[in-house]
Amino acid sequence: MSKTLLSRIKPLHSRKPTYLSSYVPPHIKKLVYDTIQILTTDDKWEQSLETEFSETETLVSEVAHFVLDRIPDAELGLKFFDWAFRRPYCCSPNGLAYSSLLKLLARFRVLSEIELVMQSMKSEQVQPTGDALSFVIGAYADSGLVDKALDLYNIGVKVYGCVPSVFSCNSLLNVLVKNRRLDVARQVYDQMSEKDACIDNYSTGIMVRGLCKEGKVEEGRKLIEDRWGKSCVPNVVFYNTLIDGYCKKGAVQKANGLLKELKLKGFLPTLQTYGALINGYCKQGNFVAIDRLLMEMKERGLKINVQVHNNIVEAMCKHSSSVNAVDTVTRMIESGCEPDIATYNILINGSCKNGKVEEAEQFLLQAIKRGLVPNGFTYTPIFQVYCRQGEHCRALDLLVEMTKGGHKPDLVSFGALIHGHVVSGEVDFALTVRDRMMENGILPDACIYNVLISGLCKKGRLPTAKLLLGEMLDQNIPPDAFVYATFVDGLIRNGNLEEAKNIFELTIEKGLDPGVVGYNAMIKGFCKFGMMCDALSCLKEMKKKNHDPDGFTYSTIIDGYVKQHNLDAALEIFKQMVKQRCRPNVITYTSLINGFCRRGDTDGAVKTFLEMQSRGVEPNVVTYSILIGNFCKEGKLAKAASFFELMLRKKCSPNDVTFNYLVNGFTDIAPTAISKVNQSQEKERPTFLDFFERMTSDGWIQKSAVYNSIIICLCQYGMAETALQLSKKFRNKGIDLDSVSFAAVLHGVCLEGRSKDWKNIISFNLKEKELQTAVKYSHIIDTRFHGGRISEATLVLQSLVEDYKSQHQEVEGLKRHRKIEEDNHLSSQVTVS
Repeated sequence: MSKTLLSRIKPLHSRKPTYLSSYVPPHIKKLVYDTIQILTTDDKWEQSLETEFSETETLVSEVAHFVLDRIPDAELGLKFFDWAFRRPYCCSPNGLAYSSLLKLLARFRVLSEIELVMQSMKSEQVQPTGDALSFVIGAYADSGLVDKALDLYNIGVKVYGCVPSVFSCNSLLNVLVKNRRLDVARQVYDQMSEKDACIDNYSTGIMVRGLCKEGKVEEGRKLIEDRWGKSCVPNVVFYNTLIDGYCKKGAVQKANGLLKELKLKGFLPTLQTYGALINGYCKQGNFVAIDRLLMEMKERGLKINVQVHNNIVEAMCKHSSSVNAVDTVTRMIESGCEPDIATYNILINGSCKNGKVEEAEQFLLQAIKRGLVPNGFTYTPIFQVYCRQGEHCRALDLLVEMTKGGHKPDLVSFGALIHGHVVSGEVDFALTVRDRMMENGILPDACIYNVLISGLCKKGRLPTAKLLLGEMLDQNIPPDAFVYATFVDGLIRNGNLEEAKNIFELTIEKGLDPGVVGYNAMIKGFCKFGMMCDALSCLKEMKKKNHDPDGFTYSTIIDGYVKQHNLDAALEIFKQMVKQRCRPNVITYTSLINGFCRRGDTDGAVKTFLEMQSRGVEPNVVTYSILIGNFCKEGKLAKAASFFELMLRKKCSPNDVTFNYLVNGFTDIAPTAISKVNQSQEKERPTFLDFFERMTSDGWIQKSAVYNSIIICLCQYGMAETALQLSKKFRNKGIDLDSVSFAAVLHGVCLEGRSKDWKNIISFNLKEKELQTAVKYSHIIDTRFHGGRISEATLVLQSLVEDYKSQHQEVEGLKRHRKIEEDNHLSSQVTVS
């Protein structure tokens, strides 16, 4: 209803209307029917209605609500309402008329007019019926206006002392759950459950679904059990919701238990039941269980849809191999289920993750041949893998092929290509793609500009980055806080703190909130330049703007203090971090460990290391390297060896820094001091130390001994590839693969199941004596790591020794044979003479 229409509805002092009982006399029914007929068929309905009502004693106001309840058009209803209550001598609209109008507007979702009607009712102190209120609540809820729906619901509870209809309440519950306002939804549900008539299966289903989405599956299950029999009838939908909730939490066994319970109670599992369970097993990579469920579905006559197949294909790519995934797609087609573009996108993405870009392109061709239309998700992984491999021209060629094939690249495709080039460090190629993108009539968005500006800043090309900022403004794309934060970070990387500070202040002047990212960038700059007071001021300002510092904020300040040799201040910030319930991360603990090491407090460093593990934070290569380097510096080589082996057991790959610390630490020690190292007080003597001691006592120089000890440990802890890469680096430094390192790498290759291909992996040029040494150390490795059991690597080495001996004996035999022939020839010559 427009404001003009409402302004004409004035309350008149005429006789009060007679309210009808639930019984409607036949003449009233006929009058209502005739009125609707006139409204819907007569262009001059106003004049016709005047005539119709002048011939009866019934007032329009007495039948208005009946007409509005039955009229099929909201606009027509508004016009009728306006006509009915602006006529001379008519009374003002009553609660029934207003309520019927509200119901009509709610049915057609004319929300703006509902607002005006509600305002008019409030000014005239007329209350809607509970039924009308329910209709309006449902309309607001279904339209996503959760706060308005909730306000009206609360009015209904307070004014009428009861909750609105179950349908409107269910709509409200649904929108509250969608908006993740579970606590409010539970309050509404509890109020509904106070009256069993105001709750049904759907109400409980909505609440259970909401609880499961939040991971509170047990609470959802208890809710169903509590409501069992109280307007809550068990059905398969409840089971499906709980099974899906358990599977998403990773509790697939509990979900499987519910499947058995569902069958025992006589319910038939649906496609949704099996789909949820299969998805749960897909995440675990349990393909045996998946095959069992697929067979069961087939026996029950359920046709597996493309979504279920896609989940299995994706799991195959993630946990198994692309070969098995392709087989799954083949079986999918054979079963009569056609793959969609999402199927091929999964295959393409899986191939690209493994670097098999040619295979990915074959899948792309197959998709096109099947009449499927590729999208941004199809091309994006291929673009990215080409960029990672440095084949930037090939990526651009693919873009051209994509365009020629009638598949117009969109913002997502161009964005992926630009992002891929920037990540691989090829910003100029990224700018070329941006130009090509604009030629195709697609303008970059703020996100693409942010990526380009970030790439340029990291390369130190700030003038070009500023030109892009100007281009953004020319294109009427206002830079957001992230763009300015990128500039701040770029300037700081290039040592220009003052300009970074100016940009940061400009961001605030423009009314933009730098956000946590922006404040963190500025704090990082102050810490980098040792301006800790400014960093703390920035932190204070950040809190004033209601931004909670995160792990990066605190870790940056802690690291800044550590680099200023102020461990006490760093520990104080750490206390604040814990007090604010901000969980310390690996960077936080690593910075503190570094601080203790710099102070010379090794015990404090180890204590912090143990604390981080107890809190579930896994150390990284930097953490381990700092500790190993510190132990080597202090001459505590047994400790260094222990932490190196702990690092390998935790599957944390060492880097060049780690190796250099170990090589320098064990090489710099005087030969006379090695015996002291060997008297380690460690509870479990490090393997590294045992081999180092054995080799130095066998005559190896210290550098070779430590090098071989590193190789042995890497290979025995499943890092043969790292060992091979390290061998190449040492070879470049003039240290060749000797008998011990050869035996160690052979052990590593065999442990990975590559024993048949070892000759293609390891260079081999050892003599018999060196091979015998390799066998000796191989036996020692067997004793140390395999309980004395002869390993496959030892058997290979023994066969090499035997082969060498056989060849040697054959050569010696040939030499003796030739000697005999030569002696016989000389003898015959003497006889002839």
